[in-house]
Amino acid sequence: MLATNELIQEAGLPRRLGEVLPRWLREVPLYQRSGEMHRAAGPGMFIEDLRGLPFITKQDIRRGFPRNFLRPGVELDALLDQDLVELEHTSGTSEERTPLLLGRGWWAEQEDKALRLNSLVAGVLDEFPGARRVTISSPVCSGDICYTGTPSRAERTFGNALYVSLSRLPFLWGEADLARMAAEAAEWQPQFLDVDPVYGVVFARYCERHGIRLPSLRFILGSYEFVSVTHRRILQRAFGVPVFNLYGSTETGHLLMETELGDMRPSLETACLEVLDPGAQGVGELVVTTLTNDFMPLIRYRIGDLVERLDHPYHTSYRVHGRVADAFATPDGARVTTWEVDRCFGDMDGIVHYQLCERGAGDWLLRFVPDQTAPGTAEVEELQRRLKALLGLPHAPAVQQTDLLMPESSGKFRLGYPSRKPAAPAAG
Repeated sequence: MLATNELIQEAGLPRRLGEVLPRWLREVPLYQRSGEMHRAAGPGMFIEDLRGLPFITKQDIRRGFPRNFLRPGVELDALLDQDLVELEHTSGTSEERTPLLLGRGWWAEQEDKALRLNSLVAGVLDEFPGARRVTISSPVCSGDICYTGTPSRAERTFGNALYVSLSRLPFLWGEADLARMAAEAAEWQPQFLDVDPVYGVVFARYCERHGIRLPSLRFILGSYEFVSVTHRRILQRAFGVPVFNLYGSTETGHLLMETELGDMRPSLETACLEVLDPGAQGVGELVVTTLTNDFMPLIRYRIGDLVERLDHPYHTSYRVHGRVADAFATPDGARVTTWEVDRCFGDMDGIVHYQLCERGAGDWLLRFVPDQTAPGTAEVEELQRRLKALLGLPHAPAVQQTDLLMPESSGKFRLGYPSRKPAAPAAG
């Protein structure tokens, strides 16, 4: 068998772990406090040793921040004054917002590595070294851009990126808001869109209604949350370019990138990935050990998402199944993930976005925002049949058509609302 670049990189992970982990375990206060981690900090550490270490969670990042990551004698103010770090926060969708310490320039570097796993995207980035993007997502405050009041276009421009959305309620955007967004995007002439799927779909439908195509556009990145088949279908229809899923988190960086062949490849230079307790279907919780952010290294971090590892002859890929907190359980205890639910919508036209809610005592409700033409009675009944069979329900879920679905306080949308919350992850 010929060794591919992916196999060579994966084979090199033990060496890379051996280079950085012993130092981090000795120097970083968060890991010094764990006797089990500190004892493992020998010079000959490999993946087998990594798997014997305890997990960390967002709670560990928050507790004592930033002193839990700063080496002795190092002060955060000094790092900021020297422009060595950026102070960021997670969105706070699944729990309270978490502060983060990211090396200056680290985010752009790891993003570029992930994007180039897709040869089509890499070709566009090579053709346009200063490739322009339009970002359409929940307004955020970060080291790149901060929204205070109603920012001007100049205040929403950072380098080659233009941020056009001003509200975290896309289904309430008015025609004037969307017209401004479309005009700004057309004038910017982006090579790609970087979208939260729900926000991007609302924008795409406006452009479709008004015949706006953005001729400079080469591809669309779906990030920030789960990319449903309903989102992908509308984005591709409206703009006529491929949609690629870019998966990761603010604290870990981008971990997986969808290739032009449709599989999700790991960014092996950025992190080492483990799948915790995969069940009979091979689906388990993703555990991440970062490799390149020396200011806030994360060792065996439980990111809160479910994935499935797929081993191929010449490479490894992953399937993202959605958040642990959004998975349902059948009456006999089997887990049903967001990806499995979303497959029921694969050939169902007429739906922009949906939310499946388990309300307890066998009461289920599917709410959806219709597309230009809503699904007919036969399609809705087929969807109910599929969900009933998948979830093992005695009765089909009720269905409600609506013009408004609300996001979480972070601005991100969820597809599933189980009535039972999963147990909090253990620290080890």
